[in-house]
Amino acid sequence: MNWLPIVDRELRVAARKRSTFWLRVAAAATGLLIGAGCLLISRAQGVGTAELGSVLFSILTWMCLIAGLAAGLFFTSDCLSEEKREGTLGLLFLTELRGYDVALGKLLATSLRGFYALLAVLPVLAITQLMGGVSGAEYWKSALALVNGLVVSLSAGMVVSALSRDSQKALAGTLLALVLLAGGGPLADVLVGWARHRGFRPVGCLSSPIYVLRMAGAWGRSPFWWALLANQLLGWGLLALACRWIPRTWQEGRKAGASAGGSWAYAWKFGGAGRRKRLRRKLMEHWPVTWLLSRECWQSRSVWAVAVVTAGGFAAVVTGGLHGGAWILWNYMGGLLTLVLYLWAASQASRFLVEARRNGLMELMLVSPLSERQIVAGQWRALLRMFGLPVLLLLGVQVGGAALSQISFQRIAAQAAAAASAAGTNSHGSVNASVGVTSGAGTKTSATVVISGTSGTNAWGSNAVVLPGGFRMTGTWQQVGMAAAVAVAAALSTTANLLALCWFGMWMGMTSKSANLATLKTILFVQVIPWFVIGFGTLVVVGLIMSRIMVSSGSAQPAAWLTWWPLSTAVLSASVAVAKDAGFIAWSRRRLHASLREQATRTFGGA
Repeated sequence: MNWLPIVDRELRVAARKRSTFWLRVAAAATGLLIGAGCLLISRAQGVGTAELGSVLFSILTWMCLIAGLAAGLFFTSDCLSEEKREGTLGLLFLTELRGYDVALGKLLATSLRGFYALLAVLPVLAITQLMGGVSGAEYWKSALALVNGLVVSLSAGMVVSALSRDSQKALAGTLLALVLLAGGGPLADVLVGWARHRGFRPVGCLSSPIYVLRMAGAWGRSPFWWALLANQLLGWGLLALACRWIPRTWQEGRKAGASAGGSWAYAWKFGGAGRRKRLRRKLMEHWPVTWLLSRECWQSRSVWAVAVVTAGGFAAVVTGGLHGGAWILWNYMGGLLTLVLYLWAASQASRFLVEARRNGLMELMLVSPLSERQIVAGQWRALLRMFGLPVLLLLGVQVGGAALSQISFQRIAAQAAAAASAAGTNSHGSVNASVGVTSGAGTKTSATVVISGTSGTNAWGSNAVVLPGGFRMTGTWQQVGMAAAVAVAAALSTTANLLALCWFGMWMGMTSKSANLATLKTILFVQVIPWFVIGFGTLVVVGLIMSRIMVSSGSAQPAAWLTWWPLSTAVLSASVAVAKDAGFIAWSRRRLHASLREQATRTFGGA
């Protein structure tokens, strides 16, 4: 037998897949489109080439790192657990194969596309060196950091998949492992420095792929190489653990499932006997699909726990009297939580139909008196029943946090405008400054900024700023109204995204081979690609409109930019996002109702 026979076979198969080629093309095209967008924006704003090269390099490298860290979620987190569920992993160990044969074969089979996609982006990154602002050492260090992030992510997914049997638990476990690897070390260093009343010392940071990329662009002596070495030892150590655990864990899930009827794990997953009996009596007769999906309660309990903890943290921040900047940090944390919620929605919506096709349940439902509409409606009712209330609580917290974050942002904008004009203040704090602006025709116009208040006090409570078009903002009700508009726009966009992810995820569950692939396609088509398009379009449109208004009205106030920019971008992007989500929902519902039986027949016929 050849050395590493599975590796040899899987490399040949993966290299011939059409998806390997098209993913490389898509990655290179995405890098070129982002570069072209940055060039258009810089040309409109008059940004220098060297500065643009540095900005473009930062955007592309951080995007590549995020994509590399996500590779473990979608490529390797379910590669071994899927073999366990199908019962084919044990057959491999009846031969002379060892754990490292299986692990390395699965790793290369699932990760070759991601590695090729990263290689396709590196030449685009090299263009930034010609533009200036990026040195050759920074480029090569960043390239090593990106490959390092991909290796660590794939290894984390492998070790979680070796210990798991359920696809959704493997996805959640890999996400938790990546969060701990990326942010656990830096957070520990910050807490240790705060507890010991000393400065920040990078010790735990050395295990973070994010810190490796951060140090790639540092000037002078930096712990880049030590951090890279620590990450590589960690990544290959995780892969070695996966190789060791695969021969020992492939039967544990089957043995545990055979005798789990009275265990605590079974009770945590399906609830107690009383709860199962009440649910069966209530839903079994009228909504059998809803009952089938509502039996598992661990996911609902987990989402309720996250919602309660988030609401408690929101209440603590509100009553704690913290600095206004804390709300801006809360807004970023809420964005990360929203991304996790999107990932969960896509995974949960697609999981049932994928598993139903693979285990034959879909055939049984289609030969029963249930119609296609009843099957789809049953899954939708189950999703609403299990997760509707906690998601509403999270959305309420998001609205409050977004509003207070916007108010804090406007307060900082007003204080920045007051500080910029502090040289011209008199003893009563009155500012009357003239600012020159060069219009498109080359003529110079002037604008007046009026900020009134008491010298040495916060200008937030009693400021007055002349905005474009002659609108004069005084007091606080305008700020509250703007903050409420931004918060409502964010809530509407989030709600529409969740609904679209659920409906489109259900259709992807009918057309994909695995739950992770369905989740990836759902997130990619509904959220990631539209986010790039809407974000870039909103940035260009709002920037051009505000520039024209500023020039035509003779206003050049930073406070006006800082005040109206978040409102304009939030409202415009939310409107486009809601329209996009409505299209996804309508298309997915129509396909599910009209082609569910046909798609199931085609899938099983081709199997």
